[in-house]
Amino acid sequence: MTPNLTHLPRYTDFNPLVPVYCATPNDGRLIHRFFDSSPLSPSGRYLALTRFPFEDRSPKPGDTAEVVLVNLESVHFTTIATTEAWGSQLGAQVQWGSSDNDLYFNQMASATLQPHGIRYNVSTGESYPLCGTIYHISPDGSHSASPCLLRTSRTQLGYGVLVPDKLIPENHGAPTDDGVYVTDTNTGDSRLLTSIHSIVSSVPYLSSANYADGDFYVFHTKWSPDGERIMVILRWTPRQPKRRFWQKAKPASKKTMRKFVLTIAADGTDPRIAITDELWARGGHHPNWCPDSRHVMMNLDLNGDGLRFVQADLDGKTINLMHPTAGGSGHPSLHPNGRFLLTDAYPGEPASYGDGTVPIRFIDLQTGEEKVIARINSRPAYVGDRKEMRLDAHPAWDRSGNYIIFNGCPTGTRQVFIADVTSLVS
Repeated sequence: MTPNLTHLPRYTDFNPLVPVYCATPNDGRLIHRFFDSSPLSPSGRYLALTRFPFEDRSPKPGDTAEVVLVNLESVHFTTIATTEAWGSQLGAQVQWGSSDNDLYFNQMASATLQPHGIRYNVSTGESYPLCGTIYHISPDGSHSASPCLLRTSRTQLGYGVLVPDKLIPENHGAPTDDGVYVTDTNTGDSRLLTSIHSIVSSVPYLSSANYADGDFYVFHTKWSPDGERIMVILRWTPRQPKRRFWQKAKPASKKTMRKFVLTIAADGTDPRIAITDELWARGGHHPNWCPDSRHVMMNLDLNGDGLRFVQADLDGKTINLMHPTAGGSGHPSLHPNGRFLLTDAYPGEPASYGDGTVPIRFIDLQTGEEKVIARINSRPAYVGDRKEMRLDAHPAWDRSGNYIIFNGCPTGTRQVFIADVTSLVS
């Protein structure tokens, strides 16, 4: 897979270490999804993105975004769909399946205001509605694993979809009717793979009295690289006082929220805790899979000396530093060969520069050497009252591991960039 980048303008601010191209020239308000999925199609010919309708306010229910397909060979932009089922951080969850023909994203059913997935055939332009939602597509493209995209706003804005507050379900304790949902992308059928109640009741740590007076929500779901397990980010919030009918629900405070990294088998069984809430509460963020599908990684303050990159086995019995001195930051992921660590940083983290620009960090775990392959502005003019309109770089590997795709706003509007790191990984 070698994308044709010769038609794209080079990004040269701060003298990037490798060739970096702006994949969205003369356009803006565009983001790719997240650091755990590639917006490049399997062949490298297309880039699939979400275009915001505006950047000067936070979205409201009914606001419409666009799903945009970029032909990198001709630098031609096509709006293939509009959608009300999007969020300010991950857009419409636009993702590729197993080929350049299979593209997935979310739309909203106008009559019920329920989000659902779409399978779009790039060759024919035909759309096929799915019964469930798109959040993370399995490596073979056959299934989507998803939390309830309505409920995600109960714990944090920007990652699900927006509907009127009265339509957002509230969980009570560990519910039997919410959990991890899986959709067959071929048939469109969807089901609750496992409930939060099933997970919590199977894990003594979670079913203890410590969590009796609060409510559980699923936040992230991520397929392992081999497709055999699903990472589940579970959140617990203390039960809120009952709201009056005129009061809007607010996302839970991060200071009171408890977070857990679990994994389950692809059939919904065998829940295991890799990172407990006690460990996470020391300081940490952004778990991800390791390429071996037997370990997870994240930023974590293990020893009280600041964030570090750590790796844990699925049972959380062994947790090790991935690098002896490198400070953790941003959204870490590993090259498919497991040797190279990629991440960015939040503007306020020590690895950043204090002026709104952030590094795209590249760390060789074998030699210990760290390089900044690019530096880019990621602070938009408007970030929102709860930073729901912030712009994260979300650097992501393409499937070959030779290219890195990330967001930035060097000209003031959201754009997407591609770095050619072939010289660093070969």
